[in-house]
Amino acid sequence: MAKASTHYDFIVIGAGAAGCLTAGRLVRDHGARVLLVEAGARDRNPLIHMPAGFVKLLTNRDYMTFHRSAEHAHLDGRQPSIPQGKVLGGGSSVNAMVYIRGQARDYDDWVSITGDESLNYRRLLPHFIRLEGNSTFNNAAHGINGPLKVSDGANLSDVSRAFVLAAQQTGLRFNADFNSGTQMGAGFYQTTTYRGRRCSGVDAFLAPVMGDPRLEIRTGTTVTRIVIEGNVARGIEVQSGSQREQIFGGQVILTAGALVTPKLLMLSGIGAAGELARLDIPVKADLPGVGENLQDHHEVPVVAFCKGRYGYFNQDRGWNQIRNGLQYLAFHNGPVASNAVEAGAFFNPDDASGAPSIQVFCLPTVYLDPDVTSTRATYGFTLNSCVMRPKSRGRVSLPTADPAATPIVYPNYLHHPDDLRLSIAGMRRAARIMRAGPLESMVEQIVLPDERALSDASVESDEALAEHCRRTVKTVYHPAGTARMGRDNDPMAVLHSDMTVRGIEGLRVFDTSSWPTIISGNTVATTYAVADRGVSRMMGETMPEEARKRDIESADPLLTYAT
Repeated sequence: MAKASTHYDFIVIGAGAAGCLTAGRLVRDHGARVLLVEAGARDRNPLIHMPAGFVKLLTNRDYMTFHRSAEHAHLDGRQPSIPQGKVLGGGSSVNAMVYIRGQARDYDDWVSITGDESLNYRRLLPHFIRLEGNSTFNNAAHGINGPLKVSDGANLSDVSRAFVLAAQQTGLRFNADFNSGTQMGAGFYQTTTYRGRRCSGVDAFLAPVMGDPRLEIRTGTTVTRIVIEGNVARGIEVQSGSQREQIFGGQVILTAGALVTPKLLMLSGIGAAGELARLDIPVKADLPGVGENLQDHHEVPVVAFCKGRYGYFNQDRGWNQIRNGLQYLAFHNGPVASNAVEAGAFFNPDDASGAPSIQVFCLPTVYLDPDVTSTRATYGFTLNSCVMRPKSRGRVSLPTADPAATPIVYPNYLHHPDDLRLSIAGMRRAARIMRAGPLESMVEQIVLPDERALSDASVESDEALAEHCRRTVKTVYHPAGTARMGRDNDPMAVLHSDMTVRGIEGLRVFDTSSWPTIISGNTVATTYAVADRGVSRMMGETMPEEARKRDIESADPLLTYAT
């Protein structure tokens, strides 16, 4: 096996949101020599940069890895797919771009689990602020000068506008900003876009240093294991085509995502000793929490057909496609500038005044997935109900010691009865919204699930909706928690709260694997903030003064909730 002649200060594994930020910051702010390794290709496909293009990328195996889960007996034997981005930028290049930070209580949970007060929302807020370049809000809750561009959607469909009005008719207040005090209510999502163009981790953090000789990016390169000598991580083994190579560096940082990071840890001898021995992998650190604690947001659809030509059906065909393409090129708006998930709502079916437990995504299209539904393509829309703080826990494991083998993913959706109960409650609220305000005049028929079950509170109806959930539940592409932080006396903790791997020197995890629990909402904003915290802790940085000042001066209830 060849050995690289170049020695790097840092080796970053995985060029998703966390990896792009980590590599970019280390080069730009610390002058470090960094190798960033990505299994996928460069982000040259124009569809990546057009917000609406992600819909066509989610099924493209050139840019996605399809992690098939094990059979779920409680889901009638289904094996829900969990696709993840495999391209420079990772999920930040193929996601729906929704910018949500979660709730203060999410981060309070992290403090309770780790004992580290620096993980509360007030202490993480400066990281959110310094990264954010918001073109709409300029207040204590938001940053305006950061590299990650955040803006209002460049196009709002008739369905999205009607949804927000209809949701208010059901008792939800209008919320102009889901990130500045409370999530509760209905409104329009902000997105990681600027002038109708996606702002990925590549755009925000790699582009400014792309020409710097201290940064080397290797795409199309798969890491097969971390090289560990004694209890010290020295480098990595990689494969590109038929070529295998060992590369060495001062620190190794895992940012490969919550499905691949535990795989690489286990292949490198870090995991449950018994499981590693079964696969004949020499044990470097007996950490039984590796691969456990898998959490993922899951959603179930409520689908309606429309009486008229509402939504985005047929907008990518014929004359519509030509017109919309020209509009986008000329003005950076129109349907091509839509992220499809333009509007949404947060609510709590158990306590109208409590913290939200359900997130609804409004899609101005009929949801089509041959693995999930049998609906036809026509004018209509979908309201997806998502449980934000699921109690079900899954796992990631290795079938063999072969690095080329796909890990076995068992997300365990709906295993906890509260997750099923909340999913049903979310669907019922979605149906109420469909039959309220301006949406009522648009809807011809609710076709999925059975409308009678949605309006009837009987035991039979509950079971009918439960069966719909089991048949249609799917990922929201947010896996987390599989190499989590924890207290030093926590036997299932993989990381210390500074994100270093327990028992191994020179190895850190900065991606969503590190999260003790999943946050309430889309995950990319927190992915950036947590990785930024990781870099700051590793490099001994202090809180940026502007962010500190804005934080202290804020009187916003969310910002002062966790102290």
